[in-house]
Amino acid sequence: MPLNLAVRFPVRLKCARLVLALLPAALLLFVPVSRAQFGAPETTQVRDASALKPPAGARVAIVEFADMECPMCGRENPLLKEAAEKYHIPWIRHDFPLPYHAWSYQAAVNARYFDTKSEALGNEYRDYIFANQISIETLPEMNAWTRKFAAAHNIPLPFAIDPTGKLAQLVNNDRSLGEKIGITHTPTVWIVTNTPHVAPYVEVADSSKLFQTIDQVMAEARKAEAHK
Repeated sequence: MPLNLAVRFPVRLKCARLVLALLPAALLLFVPVSRAQFGAPETTQVRDASALKPPAGARVAIVEFADMECPMCGRENPLLKEAAEKYHIPWIRHDFPLPYHAWSYQAAVNARYFDTKSEALGNEYRDYIFANQISIETLPEMNAWTRKFAAAHNIPLPFAIDPTGKLAQLVNNDRSLGEKIGITHTPTVWIVTNTPHVAPYVEVADSSKLFQTIDQVMAEARKAEAHK
């Protein structure tokens, strides 16, 4: 090899390695991230709060946007379930699959399939995937866990879970809603209320303060209603 090529080749190789090393960090500038993996911002700059409200008939609720492959979402899932049961408040669960995760989008579509059987079953599937998340690395592994869940509930899985794309559209709608709100990370959790003169939503950036935040919002709501 001529000397000039021999000199240039290692330099080019080093440059290529540097570009490859920096590429993941550069990509993170353009996609939402999981707080558990990349230390996303503590709070969300809400651009559109129209969806941050309890369902009809509820005074206070939990609103969550999650990715089933996000480790932080998996860790917080049992806590959110406990809070919803303890305070007897709705837990509104939205899909926000991150683009760089290998199987989270399909898992969200699968959950929508089980939703068609019953909302309770769909949420049980979400809890099941979160509980076994540490054992799932690839799409085929996630599909295997899904078949195991379906078999345990005597539900035959069709060859094509979403042949028309209707379930995928529901997932896409949730993700678009999250983007409209201004979500940049998962999980994103708010405690919301429709009580006048009380802050309509409070983000729970620190899961250790979840119960404290609910207590505070509920106390403020009761106080506001008592002074009507």
